[in-house]
Amino acid sequence: MKILAVNWLDRENPQAGGAEVHFFEIFRRLVARGHEVTLVASGWRGAAHRSTIDGIDVRRCAGRHTFAFVARRQARNLLRHDAYDVVVEDINKLPLFLPTLTARPVYVIVPHLFGTTAFREASWPIASVVWLAERPIPRVYRRSAFHAISESTRDDLIDRGVPAEAVRVIYPGVDASAYTPDPTGARRPVPTFAYVGRLKRYKGLELALEAVALARRQVPTIRLDIAGSGDDRPRLERIVQQLGLGDCVRFLGFIGEEEKRELLREAWAVVFPSPKEGWGITNVEAAACGTPAVASDSPGLRESVLNDETGILVPHNHPEALAGVLRRLSGDLDLVNRLGRGGRAFAETLSWDRAAQLTEAHLHETVRNAPPRGKE
Repeated sequence: MKILAVNWLDRENPQAGGAEVHFFEIFRRLVARGHEVTLVASGWRGAAHRSTIDGIDVRRCAGRHTFAFVARRQARNLLRHDAYDVVVEDINKLPLFLPTLTARPVYVIVPHLFGTTAFREASWPIASVVWLAERPIPRVYRRSAFHAISESTRDDLIDRGVPAEAVRVIYPGVDASAYTPDPTGARRPVPTFAYVGRLKRYKGLELALEAVALARRQVPTIRLDIAGSGDDRPRLERIVQQLGLGDCVRFLGFIGEEEKRELLREAWAVVFPSPKEGWGITNVEAAACGTPAVASDSPGLRESVLNDETGILVPHNHPEALAGVLRRLSGDLDLVNRLGRGGRAFAETLSWDRAAQLTEAHLHETVRNAPPRGKE
């Protein structure tokens, strides 16, 4: 197949996150299986306009905040000059409504939709744009096939009006050969928890900080390492100072893959207090490293964390409950290791190869079942 894909970011973008890991892990495997993939993505200062990443032809245009205005034109130009079999739109920011540009079959990947959680991240005018932009998805994409990365995302799409038969759930994978437990089983000598991900307001990381402040009243040795970058860091740093956590919370900034693996292996658990996610790749990467997760019992996260098997789920927006779990794990390394073993077993059931094979089959089905198209 000849595939034209559109995603707001590519893997080399400094702002790339889980959605980009998901896209490239799958589509680089499709390239290896003989398919041609062109990706339209936004650029950044100093970025090349064109690049090849894992065999994927990346065409960059505009920037993160102007991509919505330029990407449709770029996609239209490519569709006019090349015979693509299918268009893939990865909706992880604003939808670009690509079915309005082409009669070719459109395959929609949805990590998750923001809905009202957009108002936690952005000012109300911007959040309103996001909320309103998501409203027409069932109508505009009514002839499209949907690839949801979790049952939670599938349920959200159906609740919004997308037909159930149009949505296929394909779970993300994890590289269980790269993410492995420490062979010695060593962890930090004091109870140290970790957050790995973008520092965005909607991630709810202030709940973890409040929980640490509560937990350290009984466990003064508790620590939290925060790895990742994002525009919410200044606010989070202020909260750390207000709560008097300067001696037990570290901001590590962006870290490389090897450093991330070491952090996940040594932590007593990862913490993920978001109100809504598509899945939670960090949770399963930690699981592959034999480290449990403490996460909000919220859409997406409750699928990447199996309660009392690979980690512990807590009610969202309940720092007292989260603090209680941190205290419990801090005093019970046997429980940490039991959950870690369960996490490793769970991670071994997840595979990027399987996700790519299922995506390939779904794409073939989408192309095969598409009605004959007329003039573009």
